[in-house]
Amino acid sequence: MRGVSMGEENLALPHVLLVSFPGQGHVNPLLRLAKRLAAKGLLVTFSSTDMIGRRIASAAKNSVDHGDGVPVGRGHLRFEFYPDGWEPDDPRLHDLDALLPHLHDVGVPALVDMIRRFADAGRPVSCIVNNPFIPWVLDVANDMGIPAAVLWVQSCAVFSTYYHFHYSLAEFPSEAHPDVSVTLPGIPTLRPEDLPSFLLPSNPYKSLTDAILQQFQKISKATWVLANTFEELESDAIKAISELSPLIPVGPLVEADDGEESQKAIKGDMFEAADCMEWLDAQDPLSVVYMSVGSVVVLSREEMEEMACGLKNIGRPFIWVVRNDCRNLLPENFVEETKERGMVVGWSPQDRVLTHRSVACFVTHCGWNSTLEALTSGVPVVAYPQWGDQLPDAKFLVDVYRVGVRLWAPAKREDLERCVQNVMTGPEAEGMRKRAVVWREAARKALTDGGSSDRNIQAFVDEIRRRAGA
Repeated sequence: MRGVSMGEENLALPHVLLVSFPGQGHVNPLLRLAKRLAAKGLLVTFSSTDMIGRRIASAAKNSVDHGDGVPVGRGHLRFEFYPDGWEPDDPRLHDLDALLPHLHDVGVPALVDMIRRFADAGRPVSCIVNNPFIPWVLDVANDMGIPAAVLWVQSCAVFSTYYHFHYSLAEFPSEAHPDVSVTLPGIPTLRPEDLPSFLLPSNPYKSLTDAILQQFQKISKATWVLANTFEELESDAIKAISELSPLIPVGPLVEADDGEESQKAIKGDMFEAADCMEWLDAQDPLSVVYMSVGSVVVLSREEMEEMACGLKNIGRPFIWVVRNDCRNLLPENFVEETKERGMVVGWSPQDRVLTHRSVACFVTHCGWNSTLEALTSGVPVVAYPQWGDQLPDAKFLVDVYRVGVRLWAPAKREDLERCVQNVMTGPEAEGMRKRAVVWREAARKALTDGGSSDRNIQAFVDEIRRRAGA
């Protein structure tokens, strides 16, 4: 365990500890929240397992600061990781049934020790923030008398859906009645295929469902529930669920394009991003198809072949993010045959790619981070969800926000071709693009000084300061 070193200038700043589940989709929004809190004059320590620290440092090709931290706005941001006791290649890291209880067993004593060392160093923790899948963080905070917040890293609509399921406030599909549609306050009716797949009777990932619902069992221990969304995007859902469990929208937690360069350099990428910006610069405006199904989903060999053939047949320039451990699923010679107009990369700087003038279409798995990045970039989508909250996210992108079309799984090449053409040149393409631009401006406004989410973040910081006596 590393020691604590914090400069004199940090002693006057209230100290907030953010603890993340070790997954890319959890690290990104929590680290972006960390930067926004630090910018408003807090000392923020970001923590997760040593494995996360090593991967972030490797991807960024620099060391992750564990000392006094780096200046961010009026505050400081620092990192403090704890050992999980497993080797980086341990297969149990990918087995949630093994990983989740292990994180509890090693995380609880590590977190208690960390908090005590901070106090001994004259920098006591004034607030702890965690994200789902590690609900035990709330127990530690409660036992040590420290106010706590939860950052919900999915949509408010999904939060409401899980909440109503957990407390049996609505009827959901069951073994006896698998075709039940769900109607909740402030949310359009969700058919079984629109629900988070973890709530379906056919769900094979019971440990994931248990981990998510445990968060709701402990939610009363949280003083605040923050959400990575914004009022303008989900106003009805936020208003409705806040009558049962107050939810504070602080998103979209995307990389700020108007931040300081030092702040932009602080990223939580666990994979080294390919340099594709120069290639994008050489493409025509609104010509590129960008395709990524995230850091977890693995498509079948048949799906990969169909999507590869679809991209070839579309005939447009493309960037396809294919994890290095999945490249063997590509058709033979595909990369060589398409290198004149396409790039296959292991990981991309997605926030920068989506805002590039040449990108016209985003084929996405509809994870909430990617959904928000699409909306804040103003890029229409081909929605290709696989599991979990990706299913309701896809419904909202297509039917509510109306910025894309749905590609149904398993993908066929002709379906991918049709969907991309509909988004780029079809009769609805112009309307989708105009609506995407409207959402982009609404998202950016929410985070600007005085915007809806900025006000909520400031109020949260003010309350931490008040409780800390600062």
